[in-house]
Amino acid sequence: MKGWQYFSFNTLPVSPWRNGGGETREIISFPPGKSEFDWRASIATIAQDGPFSAFPGIDRSITLLSGEGVYLQANPDVNHRLDTTGEPFAFSGDIAFSARLLGGVTTDFNIMTRRACCAAQVKAAREALRITRENGGVVYVISGVWRLPDGTEISAGEGGYWSEPATQQGEDFVNLVPLTHPDHCLLLWASITD
Repeated sequence: MKGWQYFSFNTLPVSPWRNGGGETREIISFPPGKSEFDWRASIATIAQDGPFSAFPGIDRSITLLSGEGVYLQANPDVNHRLDTTGEPFAFSGDIAFSARLLGGVTTDFNIMTRRACCAAQVKAAREALRITRENGGVVYVISGVWRLPDGTEISAGEGGYWSEPATQQGEDFVNLVPLTHPDHCLLLWASITD
């Protein structure tokens, strides 16, 4: 697939949090090499209770990948249990949350977009999925095995991203097909739009 950059969880660079409460594995920060991103995708490991930093001007989406999840709270009226694998939760980065683990260590898929320039939509799929090539996007396999149009197979802990729209007709969408039973397949697709 043209423009597709493969990645796996195990080979992503790891950045421990300053507060010692977890670590982040960055998938992509776009545009590359800039200190201020337009959009960013990562996987976080949360190892202990603690705060979620505020990111003014940023919209966020977090999706549980593994573990029992976390309870997110922000005064005066945000109380959310992130405890269902593959179910995205979108919120404003202007809000500083506190997070309390519901059990042991969890991992979460995160998308952040700068509100002034782009937006993200995160979807989960268990069956064949047609993804459009918009301004950018990330695909991540939570479980099962999925086939790309060129025959490449990706499985749990693997994925790919692209950072530019398709340049030719026929490259503006991609079909992903599960090779295992839908009960054992789960994939996330985060699309970046204007």
